Amino acid sequence: MYVGALRMELYLPECRSLKEKRQVVKSIIDRTRSRFNVAVAEVDKHDLWQVCSLGITCVSNSEYTARETLNRVDRAVRSLGKAEVLDSPITIFTP
Repeated sequence: MYVGALRMELYLPECRSLKEKRQVVKSIIDRTRSRFNVAVAEVDKHDLWQVCSLGITCVSNSEYTARETLNRVDRAVRSLGKAEVLDSPITIFTP
């Protein structure tokens, strides 16, 4: 069993309030969960308007599949155009 973790640091230049941020982040989270069947949560920077940290994880039977799934998630979030990705390191935990 392999567990892949992706931490995405996002910059949301359009957001002018926490309400706007919540709307954008919820949209990204819901779309990512349904499209890729991964677990997603906002993990840090809850009180900042224009910055967000998302934690995304998946479980797979191969390291390649876990890494490829998280790479596809990364590309999909970048292509949405709702947020600028500042950093997105992937970590694979092996048995």
